[in-house]
Amino acid sequence: RERGMEDSACTSGFSVLIKESCDGMGDVSEKHGGGPVIPEKAVRFSFTVMSVTVVAEDDGEVVTIFTEPKPNSELSCKPLCLMFVDESDHETLTGVLGPIVAERNAMKESRLILSMGGLPRSFRFHFRGTGYDEKMVREMEGLEASGSTYICTLCDSSRAEASQNM
Repeated sequence: RERGMEDSACTSGFSVLIKESCDGMGDVSEKHGGGPVIPEKAVRFSFTVMSVTVVAEDDGEVVTIFTEPKPNSELSCKPLCLMFVDESDHETLTGVLGPIVAERNAMKESRLILSMGGLPRSFRFHFRGTGYDEKMVREMEGLEASGSTYICTLCDSSRAEASQNM
């Protein structure tokens, strides 16, 4: 409405940018009774909706509808999976996160159509793994994955894009 667009001009072309995060939470054990504390490690897989944009059907202009003002806030980062596992346990992480990765890959190749305001709206999802712990990436992907291609966890700018923009 701020841009003078009609609802009917926004029925397709919505893009949702999602930041994925996966990080070890360290020792989360609790002591019960008089026995020794047994260390338990946890890993959290979460996501943040970074932005929603739409392509206006009349002129093809890309309009940003939503941008997350605090992308690293606990309030915007939604946990999808919390597991009691050591982040260096590759087999368990792969087993637990495998279905999530498969679902994400299916979402990347499809569109979600929702009826909003009586009109069908089509959404495409784009995922950025900018919130992954670098140690975890090295352990999951090998040494060649060491060193993130992204410059920060707040946005999805790559090092090349950031240096060009500077």
